[in-house]
Amino acid sequence: MSKASFPRRFLAGLWRGITRVRLALSNLLFIAMLALIYFVYVGGGPEPLPGKAALLLNISGTVVDQKTLVDPLQAILSEPSAANHQVRLRDVIEAIDFAAADDAITALVMDLDALVYVGISKSQEIVAALERFRASGKPMLAVGDYYTQDQYLLASHADEVILHPLGGVALEGYGSYRNYFREALEKVSVNMHVFRAGENKSAVEPFLRDDMSDVEKAVTNRWLRDLWSQYTTTVEQQRKLEAGAVDAYINQFAARLAAQSGDTATTAVTAGLVDRLMGRQEANEYLADVVGATDDEGRYEAVVFERYVARKRPLSLTGPEGDRVAVITAAGNIMPGEQPPGSIGGDSLARLIRDTAKAEGVKAIVLRINSGGGSMFASELIRQEVIRVTEQDIPLVVSMGSVAASGGYFIAAPADEIWATQGSLTGSIGVFAAFPTFEDLLGRLGVYTDGVGTTELAGSLRPDRPLNPELRKAFDSSVEFAYDTFLGIVAQGRDMPKAEVDAIGQGKVWSAQDALDNGLVDKLGGLEQAIASAAAMAGLEDYEVDYVELPLSPRDQLLKQLANRAAQSGWIDVNAANGVMERLLEPLREAAQELQMLQDPGHLYLRCLACANVR
Repeated sequence: MSKASFPRRFLAGLWRGITRVRLALSNLLFIAMLALIYFVYVGGGPEPLPGKAALLLNISGTVVDQKTLVDPLQAILSEPSAANHQVRLRDVIEAIDFAAADDAITALVMDLDALVYVGISKSQEIVAALERFRASGKPMLAVGDYYTQDQYLLASHADEVILHPLGGVALEGYGSYRNYFREALEKVSVNMHVFRAGENKSAVEPFLRDDMSDVEKAVTNRWLRDLWSQYTTTVEQQRKLEAGAVDAYINQFAARLAAQSGDTATTAVTAGLVDRLMGRQEANEYLADVVGATDDEGRYEAVVFERYVARKRPLSLTGPEGDRVAVITAAGNIMPGEQPPGSIGGDSLARLIRDTAKAEGVKAIVLRINSGGGSMFASELIRQEVIRVTEQDIPLVVSMGSVAASGGYFIAAPADEIWATQGSLTGSIGVFAAFPTFEDLLGRLGVYTDGVGTTELAGSLRPDRPLNPELRKAFDSSVEFAYDTFLGIVAQGRDMPKAEVDAIGQGKVWSAQDALDNGLVDKLGGLEQAIASAAAMAGLEDYEVDYVELPLSPRDQLLKQLANRAAQSGWIDVNAANGVMERLLEPLREAAQELQMLQDPGHLYLRCLACANVR
């Protein structure tokens, strides 16, 4: 037998080497995955909770109704920080309620330095739990280096507010500002074709103007002042300040600061916003006396709320049994098809509602909505399932979160009852259609489009061609029809004359109290009250609450467990300053998201852009 040539032997040896390396890497990856699964689901067993400790409410990042699914690469490669961390509202509330009845918890400490955003609506639901904790007679304290406006609303409910001597309380009031793109689109030769029904349908203004219209300013100013009045009244009552004290602190801040030689911490104390100025070590010693226990390192003994609620929440492998009220969360933009948690998919949410209604033991459903809307087609799929549930004599109650407007209200309208928190925004009953064309931009590059078609409308929706005049007429008709349909749906669901709905429609955004006065909602209260009402409508006295979610794939379930373990293990970098660049780029990211969500098959949208910053 002749000996193989050198090139052939070399290539064969190289191939065998590559194979061995590939197998070795595969084995290492397999072992790493086994180790990860062990850590996530076993992890050596949970560390026991202290016999005496404070509940540490150290909320990091953004408080949400439903967490978005973690991207695998982001979970593995990025450094966890407050800028991208999410905390579920239910976890915060349940931790506080468990602690109120737990003899091992002697106090509640709010350390909110890493809280990026919670909003007034969710704060009001957390505050209700804080008041229940206060009723237990245990002390509540807030400690921080620096309080932002969101952080201070929660901190103001503490028995004592402690601030670092070099800290401050940054209050500024509420504002609604957004970017306008008309001139930018003109400069890049992009033609945005917009059609709307509803005089105040401000979702289209950023594409058509360089500023906010006077009409929109009047509408926005109304609900902004309502929310700000809630904020200032709450703080002034909790801190026992005179009416108008918060506005005076803000409007006279420069003069007050000058009177204290630039000392922001002392300025906050003299304004009555803060009780004590303490450095970190002094604050730790003070809290240790209040809590009555310290750990091995001499710090006041405390248990992080996410770890605490994970340990105290009853664990069931089979799920709730017997009669129950199912809670379904609809949070995010409404888009066609299947969407992951954090977004609302027309198909996925409709299926979840349908399957939940069929589940054994479900006697009532609460649909928790936190959405400014989106695709009209996707919204209609969801609305039809809401109607089917009500026709099956299963009570369906809507609980509005921070916002349930436009498409969010579209899916709420047929419900048996609608609840809103005092800080909810709703309404925005209007319709628009929008899509861009790029023929001018391409023309500047020397690219032109031409051809023939069999009809007047052939190729009319190509983004590289000017908008067909006949298509423009068709869109005008479609938008008017869609708006009339929206009015009819609200009129039927709320048992109101269509003309009355039109008067409060026209794209106007309403605060919860105004919505109650106008008949758009039935009662004011949080999710807890909505669940109790749904149970009463179903005639239930003894029942379980079942928080229903879309089933996750094994990969997604693993990522979810990993994120939960990271939060409980204190992996999150609590330095909120890490998100400065992300916040600077937020307007660009939001603009890109708005364009990305323009996926409705009929190009018709029920969207409230004015509510975009209310999460």
